[in-house]
Amino acid sequence: MVLYAVSEEKNRWLREKMEALGIREKDIEERFVRSSGSGGQKVNKTSTCVYLKHIPTGIEVKCMKERSQSLNRFLARRELVTRVEKQLGRLTNEDSMIGKARQRKSKRKKRARLKYGKVDGPADQRPEEVTDTRRSCAPERYSGQARTQSFFV
Repeated sequence: MVLYAVSEEKNRWLREKMEALGIREKDIEERFVRSSGSGGQKVNKTSTCVYLKHIPTGIEVKCMKERSQSLNRFLARRELVTRVEKQLGRLTNEDSMIGKARQRKSKRKKRARLKYGKVDGPADQRPEEVTDTRRSCAPERYSGQARTQSFFV
C-alpha cells in the first residue's frame, strides 16, 4: 500500500481497517480532478481533488478538503472506509460519538427535571401562582403577609 502524507500510525490504521473490511486497492477506481473553492490559483490549476469509487459496493467518494493531493487521497480512503462500515451495519466512530452526545444530553435533561420539576407538558397543568415569602426592600410596603406573584416555574 502506498504511504500518504500523514503519520506512519495513521497509514497503519488505514491499512488495517481496509484489510478488516476487505477493501483492496485493486477494487478502488481512483481519479484526480480539479478542485474548486478556497485555495486560490493553486487549487484551480492542479488536480488535487480525489475521486474514489469502490467497484464491489458502488460507493463513490470525492475529497477536496486540502490543497495536497496526497493528503486528499488519505482522507478520501478514510471516508470510503467509514461509508463501507455504515453499509455493513457496523458502529463507526462518528456513530459512537453521536451516541455519547445523546447520553450526555439525556443526563442533563434528567438532572434539570429533578432540579426544577417537570416543565414539559401542557400549559394548563403548570402551576400559575407561586407564593413568594421574601421581604420587600422598602419597610413601609412590608405588611408581614406573603405576596403572590404570577410566573411559571
